[in-house]
Amino acid sequence: MEYIKAFLVGGAICAAVQILLDKTKLMPGRVMVILVCTGAVLGALGIYEPFAEWAGAGAGVPLTGFGNTLFKGVKDAIDKDGFLGIFKGGFTASAVGISSTLIFSYIASWFFNSKMKS
Repeated sequence: MEYIKAFLVGGAICAAVQILLDKTKLMPGRVMVILVCTGAVLGALGIYEPFAEWAGAGAGVPLTGFGNTLFKGVKDAIDKDGFLGIFKGGFTASAVGISSTLIFSYIASWFFNSKMKS
C-alpha cells in the first residue's frame, strides 16, 4: 500500500506540474522555483511534514520535498547558529542532493547531447 500511495501522490504532483506547463506560458525553470518555494512555505506552515509522512516517497522525491528539506535545514541552523544559519542551513541540509545531482548530470552529459528548444 505504501508504494501505491507514493505512486499516486508523486504522480498527482507531476501531473499538476505538467498541466501547469501545458496550459500556461511559464518556463520550466520558473515552475521548478514555484515547486521549491511551495514546499518551503508548506513546511513553514507545518503542513508538509504530516503530508510527507502519509505520502512517503511520493511527496519527498518531487521538488516540493527539496523545498521542505531546505526549510528544515535553515530552521535547524537558525536555532543552532542564529542569524548566520539563514545562509548555511539550506546548503548543509541539501548537500547530498545537490552533489549527487551535479555528479549524475555530469555523467549523463558524456552520453547525451543537449538540444536547444525551438
